[in-house]
Parts: sequence; C-alpha cells; structure tokens
Amino acid sequence: MSKFKSLKVVDNFYQNNLFFPMPTVAVTTLCDDGSTTIGSYSLVFPYYIAGKDYYAMILETRNSSNTAQNLLKNGKCALNFVKDDRKYFKELVRLGFPGKTPAEKMKDCNLELIKGEAEGERPLIVKDAYQVIECTWDDTLEDGYKSKQHIGKLEGVEPPYNNFNGITSKFGCHFILKIDKILMEEKYADGLINGLKSTSFPNVPVDYGYHDSKNFWYKKFKGFRPIAEPIASSNANSVESVMYCAERLNTKVKFTKEACETYVKIPRPFLKAALLQIVQIAEENGIEVIDKEASMKIAELRKNKK
Repeated sequence: MSKFKSLKVVDNFYQNNLFFPMPTVAVTTLCDDGSTTIGSYSLVFPYYIAGKDYYAMILETRNSSNTAQNLLKNGKCALNFVKDDRKYFKELVRLGFPGKTPAEKMKDCNLELIKGEAEGERPLIVKDAYQVIECTWDDTLEDGYKSKQHIGKLEGVEPPYNNFNGITSKFGCHFILKIDKILMEEKYADGLINGLKSTSFPNVPVDYGYHDSKNFWYKKFKGFRPIAEPIASSNANSVESVMYCAERLNTKVKFTKEACETYVKIPRPFLKAALLQIVQIAEENGIEVIDKEASMKIAELRKNKK
C-alpha cells in the first residue's frame, strides 16, 4: 500500500494542498497621496535570472489589493525581506489581512520606514529588513499596461486576461518586476562578498501561508542554521564550477567559457580570490569581456604586477 494519499487540487493549492516553504516579504507601494503602504506577501520569486538585459522578480497578488492597485497606477514597489522576530511577523500577519484601506493599515504600524536608494519617486523601505529589492513593474511585457484600464474594479475583472503579466484572472495579478536596486544589511553583504559561514546567514522566517482559517503558520529560524554540504569533489575543478563562481562575482565584467577553461586548475579555496584579482585587472584596463585572448593578456599583467 502506498504511503501517499492523493489530494484534490483546489484554489490556493500552495497553502491548502502543500507544505510549501516560502519567503516572508513586506511589499511597500506608493498611494495616491504619496504615502507608503505595506502589504504582506510570500508569492515573490526570481523571474529573469540570466541572459537578458535586466533582472526581474515576479509578484503574485489579488488584483483588488492595495498593492496591486498601486502597482497598476505607478509601477513602483520595494520587496522588504523581514527578519525572524515574532513582533515583525505578527505585524505582517496584521498587514496581510485584506479589506482595510492603507490609512487604516498604517495607522499603528510598528515597522519603521526609511528612504531607499533607487531614483525617482519611490515607496519607503523597511529599516529593519535584512535585504530589500527596489523594483519597477515592466508593463510593456504582454501589453501589461492595458491592465490599467481596470484600475478601481475591486469586485473582480471580466476577461480577456493576460497570461503572465498584469491582470491574469478575475481576481489575480502577476507583476514582472524589474530590479532597480538590491540593498542588503552590511554584515550579510560582507558574507556574500568575502565568503559564507553558517553564522553569515540572516535569521529568515519560513512561511507556510494560511494553512487553516485560524492561524498563519511559519517556522522560526533559531536553532536551524544552514548546514554546508560539500560539492562533489569530481565537479569541484570543472569549467562549470569556474563559470558558476565567475557569474556570481559583484562585477559587470563577463567571462566566456573558453576563458574559464584556463582557470580550472586554480585550487577551489582560492578560486574566488583569484577571479576577483583578474576582474580588478580587467576593470583597470577597460576589459569588459574576458575571453581566451583577454585571459592571456591579464595573465601577463598579473605576472608583471607581482
């Protein structure tokens, strides 16, 4: 007899049919009067991650929500990832409950808001977030801007609908959000840049959504630090591992596969430091793409620099 039981797939299946771990995000948007309001979301995921001229997130929301209405109007938001603290989570549960106006929601909000760093008129960001992504909705995709004609229709929208951007169903929206700025608390940014340890990770609550009609369930981070599982040694010195490391450097300099093949023999513990030095030389010499020829030139410059 199978240990599994088949479940009927229903609306909000990620909450009602699955134990699906998700992030806990306070989405800030701009209201008509220029004030900032907060909506709580977990359906926030990376969308464009490589090979395009910009990077993007996707946000899924009710089209009648304050967040959706504000995004349809002005297209600006900030995705604020909160820390694992009961006082923050309790506030986000309150802010996530539908039916209240922005003024009613924000009247006694205990999340301190500050100005972000992206250009233009923007919503404020949450001061105590461990990371923030400031975004602009790309309403040009799938003629998303046509969804603006339904602004103010809070009782549901009739078809036709878009497939992936803008109003996508009677009660739903998808927003493809172009990433304008990624802001991160300094100590966590240092971990990403200089090398991670188990103590380098922020305390991140894991959200399971509204699993029943009474409670919003989540898992605290404390006592569940990340555990490092070493990458198989057979792959540690492959060109793919070099490309993987190179693609994650904080630089606009790009590496070709042919160039990465020349760095395969660099010992794994020293790979990132070596690539950073190579990038520094490339930037100093106006090299934007490191191909095989450029890697040879940089090798000569490194040699002369020693």
